[in-house]
Amino acid sequence: MMARDNLSAASGGAATGATGAPEAPEAPEARPKPFVDFNRVWLAYDDELARRGEFAVEDISLQAAPGEFIAIVGPSGCGKSTFMKLATGLRPATRGVVSIAGQKVSGPLKQVGMAFQAPTLLPWRTTLDNVMLPLEIVEPYRSTMRARRKEYEARARDLLKTVGLAGYEDKFPWQLSGGMQQRASICRALIHQPRMLLLDEPFGALDAFTREELWCVLRDLWQAQRFNVILVTHDLREAVFLADTVYVMSARPGRILLRKEIDLPRPRALDVTYSEPFAERVHELREKIGHVRQQ
Repeated sequence: MMARDNLSAASGGAATGATGAPEAPEAPEARPKPFVDFNRVWLAYDDELARRGEFAVEDISLQAAPGEFIAIVGPSGCGKSTFMKLATGLRPATRGVVSIAGQKVSGPLKQVGMAFQAPTLLPWRTTLDNVMLPLEIVEPYRSTMRARRKEYEARARDLLKTVGLAGYEDKFPWQLSGGMQQRASICRALIHQPRMLLLDEPFGALDAFTREELWCVLRDLWQAQRFNVILVTHDLREAVFLADTVYVMSARPGRILLRKEIDLPRPRALDVTYSEPFAERVHELREKIGHVRQQ
């Protein structure tokens, strides 16, 4: 989460050092520059809609610090997936500026990993080959694939082992369960070591037990590497368990209605999801979304 300036008020006059001379005030703690920065962003899907004032999202402003995990929640059709397209450069903003890592987004970003509700693994490729696919496409890996293939294969095998898929490297997607396919999909999204991972309802099609297992897989990967994450989800428990900060969006046109910092200690075990503080945070988000639906 983004650091806050820590300014202490002086009381009774200026402090003095041992010599009696006034001490220099401590410099405030510097805020890290945001890694994700949306500044008054609006999006209409074409010029005609923009002229008519029909926007998918409007006046979106938010910032995420380097390594921050944020979640976007809200009613169906509110613009959560549109937000993802803006963050990756797949859609340019109609108004306002989107910046990632200090650079204005002007086209599709390369060093971004993405995973969706459907794993979309290629059926003719093994698990290992599916995971390595981005390395065949994204520079600088593409240019060095022939010379460093063994090194990249070792990286992919290590990643698969981390998510519990050791021994399944040579299996095809149809030989894997839904949860195993989604694990492989997350590995594929991370194999090229992106600085940002975007997840669009990645666990929505899974049963509750598998979903919670994958929460822990994602939690552990993020704790180890601290890449930025933007998670779009309908599952408020998922958002509260995983995220540093949760944003609630309004019905279309999507606007940010609430920014909620999740101040539960990390690392978070699944047991926390049965605690009163966890339930309170989920209830607050649910109550806000309930009000949105009634508007």
